[in-house]
Amino acid sequence: MSRLFLVRHGETALKSSLRLWGHTDVELSALGLEQAERLRDRLAPEKIDFVYSSDLKRAVVTARTIASRHQLDITSCTELREFNYGKVEGLTFEEIDQLYPECSRYLKERNTDLRFPDGEGLAELGKRVGKFIERLEKHEAEDAILVVSHSGVLRTLICRLLGIELRHVFQFIPGLASLSIVETCPGGAILNLFNGISHLDHLPSA
Repeated sequence: MSRLFLVRHGETALKSSLRLWGHTDVELSALGLEQAERLRDRLAPEKIDFVYSSDLKRAVVTARTIASRHQLDITSCTELREFNYGKVEGLTFEEIDQLYPECSRYLKERNTDLRFPDGEGLAELGKRVGKFIERLEKHEAEDAILVVSHSGVLRTLICRLLGIELRHVFQFIPGLASLSIVETCPGGAILNLFNGISHLDHLPSA
């Protein structure tokens, strides 16, 4: 049975807690760096054999910080990038509601036909995440794997691993610098932890 440690990157200098940053390569903020260090300490006692990360800096730096305790190299993957948000890149949900009401309606209705204007659709993201799962399937059963990515990707990955429909992505919201754990085996997958944030105690909220 493989163990997957699924981590969302920390807070960014451009406030990922408030705005939709997809392919824009934003940096971690000082708080985000501290969150990554807390994740490093939380995962230090764990067996980790491989580390995969989105190729965007906020994920790579989070992954590198965690991996420093395990002296592991990081494999960066374009398929782990966040949604391409197109014209709504960098906007708040309130701004999307005003400027792109149809897109906002799809989000509020949790419609799986969602496609961001001039950006990516949910089905496309599902296919992209599927390519990453093909990488995971090549690992040995006893491997422990750290995956550092973004909210949309992690939601989609969890749905695909659990074998549930993509419409459920709207029911999983991993927080910044959160930890989720999935155990995989031939008979399916088990979500043992979702959105663990106890390691962030006493830090300012993002």
